[in-house]
Amino acid sequence: MAVFAVLGAAAVVMASVDASASGSGDDARSQLTIIAPAGAGGGWDGAAREAQQAMRAQGIVNNAQVVNIPGAGGTIGLTKFAGMEGENTTVMMMGITMLGAININGSETTLEDVTPLARITEDYDVLVVPADSPYNSVDELVSDWQQNPKSFAFGGGSLGSVDQMIITQLAQASGIDPTAVNYIAYSGGGELATSLMSGTIKASVSGYVDFADQIEAGRLKALAVSAPEPVGSIDVPTLKELGYDIELTNWRGIVGPPGISDEQKQELQAILAEVVETPQWRDAIERNQWTDRFLAGEEFERFIAEETSAVNDIWNDLGY
Repeated sequence: MAVFAVLGAAAVVMASVDASASGSGDDARSQLTIIAPAGAGGGWDGAAREAQQAMRAQGIVNNAQVVNIPGAGGTIGLTKFAGMEGENTTVMMMGITMLGAININGSETTLEDVTPLARITEDYDVLVVPADSPYNSVDELVSDWQQNPKSFAFGGGSLGSVDQMIITQLAQASGIDPTAVNYIAYSGGGELATSLMSGTIKASVSGYVDFADQIEAGRLKALAVSAPEPVGSIDVPTLKELGYDIELTNWRGIVGPPGISDEQKQELQAILAEVVETPQWRDAIERNQWTDRFLAGEEFERFIAEETSAVNDIWNDLGY
């Protein structure tokens, strides 16, 4: 029932996208729809809305809107988007989590079916526990986890997400069978924080911004960050510093539909290049503690190919 409800909601949402786009002509500067293939409040939704605000504030696009199509780690949105051939007034937010979801869900639609435009941000996941948790270090958590992995509930984002990749890699690095990990997928950071504080899950891995308010309020403890080197604004050690050879970047990018012309592709890339230079976007980078990693053109296409291969290797190594 839930699957049909999600698909039905997606169909209604996309009907509105198609209707709005059909009357807008083919000028992305006049109207641009940004699809966030996730629920409201998540990382893709947040990035899409920050870009929307920058477009509106600086007049980069006359009418920018965000549409949510949640489900299956973004693959429901991806499948629908891949069918919008030639529709150059719609783009879609995506990132490393989508690569994992394509793999773990066996999606027939992949990023080869859309048009890469640009990478716009990177950020890092943190490993957190409730403030009253007995664990004050990753080693303490791992020591307890090793005793009975299946009873130790971890929470994170959708199946195949970078959150799940980090948790399963941590299991492997700790001598725990990755397939024994008790992983519970959530749709957003708010639900994760609530589940942590209620004791439904013992620990979680997700983007720092998802937990920042609760960490600052003393309700959650951050034990480690997944960055390759220390992050000045996040006062916790990296997993690598603690002896766990794990470093994954939660990057986000934007793709266009298939079948657009080179000129249309260049125009969409120009819009994104203007967005990341606005004061509104710079403020968003600082507030969300993202890292500016704009990358476009053939370099971004190569990056996606490399990341796809790396993510597939991770899941193959972990027995999926």
